[in-house]
Amino acid sequence: MKIGYFPGCSLGGTAKEFDISLRAVMKALGVELVEIDDWSCCGASSAHASSHLLAVSLPARNLLLAGQQGLTEIVAPCAACYSRLVIAQHEVANDAGLKAKVERAIESPLPAGEIRILNVVQLFERIGPEKLQAAKRVDLAGLSIAAYYGCLLVRPHEITGFDDVEQPVIMDAILAATGARLVDWNFKTECCGGAHSISHKPIVTKLSKKILDDARQSGANVVAVACPMCHSNLDMRQVELRKEGGHQDLPVLYLTELLGLALGLGRKELGLDLHFVRLPEQAQTAPQENRA
Repeated sequence: MKIGYFPGCSLGGTAKEFDISLRAVMKALGVELVEIDDWSCCGASSAHASSHLLAVSLPARNLLLAGQQGLTEIVAPCAACYSRLVIAQHEVANDAGLKAKVERAIESPLPAGEIRILNVVQLFERIGPEKLQAAKRVDLAGLSIAAYYGCLLVRPHEITGFDDVEQPVIMDAILAATGARLVDWNFKTECCGGAHSISHKPIVTKLSKKILDDARQSGANVVAVACPMCHSNLDMRQVELRKEGGHQDLPVLYLTELLGLALGLGRKELGLDLHFVRLPEQAQTAPQENRA
C-alpha cells in the first residue's frame, strides 16, 4: 500500500514524535508514505484569520503538488492541516470565482480530479482494525484510554463527512485492536482552545483541565489524540496544573504511539520520551506477547 503524505509544519517541530511514530508504524505495517515534494505550510496557524484567499491558496498549492506527483490519496496527520485541506478543496470545487483567484495566486490550474484527503484516523480505518490486531505483538490490556477527537476531525461535518459529529467511534474501534479498554466519557469532541494558546492562556488551561478531569473521572489512565495542538495543550498544560495543586498527571499519547506500542515498537522509537507527562512502564501491566 502506498499513500501520499502531507506532514505539515508541526510534525517537523513541536509534534515531531507524531511524525516519528507514524513513520515507524507505517513501516511495520508495510505502508509506504510518499511525502509531497516541496510542500509548504497550509496556513492553519494564521492565514485563515488574515486572508481568505491566502487561507485557500496555501492548501490548494499543496494539493496541486500532490496531483503533479500523481498522488490520488494523501494523509494529513495534523487535524488542523486536514481541516484546511478538505475545506479548501470543498471551497474551490463549489466556487468557480474563488477557484479562478486561487489558480492565479498559485500560478497554475488545479488538478481536474479530486484528491482524497485522509486524517490519521481515516488512514487506520482504511488499513483496518483486523490488520492491526493481526500485527499486534503486545497486548495493552493495562490501559484504559479516553479517545479524544477534538473539534477539527469531525467538523464541519457537511465537509468532512467523517464519523459522528457528537459521538464519534472510529478511533475507539482502532484502539480497541490493541487490547486496551476504551472509556465512555463526555469530552470526546470538546475544544481544548488550541487556537488561543498564546492569546488566552488562562482560558485554555481551564478548558484543558476540564477535558483531563473528565477523562480521569471516567476511568482513563491515558488520553489518545490525533492533533498536535490538542496534544500540546493537554500534555504541556499539566505542568501549570501541578502548580495549582490537586492535579494528578494523565499521560497524553498520539494514536500512532499507542498503536506502535501494540506492534512491539520501542518507546524511544516512538518518541514517548518527548512528552511532559510520561507513560509509566507499569501502566501497561506487564503486556503479554500476542501469539494468535
